[in-house]
Amino acid sequence: MKIALISLLLLSPVMAVAQSCYDGIPETTPTERFTVNTDGTISDSVTGLMWQSCSYGQTYNSDSGLCENNALKITWQEALRGAVNDRTGNYSNWQVPSIKELASILEHRCVTPSINESVFKGNKSENYWTNTSGIADKTFAWVYQFDKGLNSLHAKTSNVYLRFVRYEK
Repeated sequence: MKIALISLLLLSPVMAVAQSCYDGIPETTPTERFTVNTDGTISDSVTGLMWQSCSYGQTYNSDSGLCENNALKITWQEALRGAVNDRTGNYSNWQVPSIKELASILEHRCVTPSINESVFKGNKSENYWTNTSGIADKTFAWVYQFDKGLNSLHAKTSNVYLRFVRYEK
């Protein structure tokens, strides 16, 4: 019996963890605050920022409204270089978000991930880079973990996910 149960568990497809949102906690990033553009960008009417729809390494498919390809984990220095070279939406002024900018898209009433999934596609419930260096040790930078919306310092040589931002207004 144990062998049959173990075999069943090993052969069963892995279930994705669904986002959990809690009633009674006000939304911090309501969908109506954002405009999802067909060029792979998202406009935020509150902050005036424009975000990429997908995580770095992914491509936005305007027909399906989904992100294709795999999100990439890269070092902090690679993230800074990637921003200079990125041309999503035909814009050339993308940047790695500051800790405050990245915090502005956290959805505090949800976890796994703690982001508005109706708006932001291709998000991973893991760490995302900011351009904000640590104060005591400049070899570290702040990240936000989109599983539970927590921030922490990571070595700049770590491989971490990324989503670019630009000033729209």
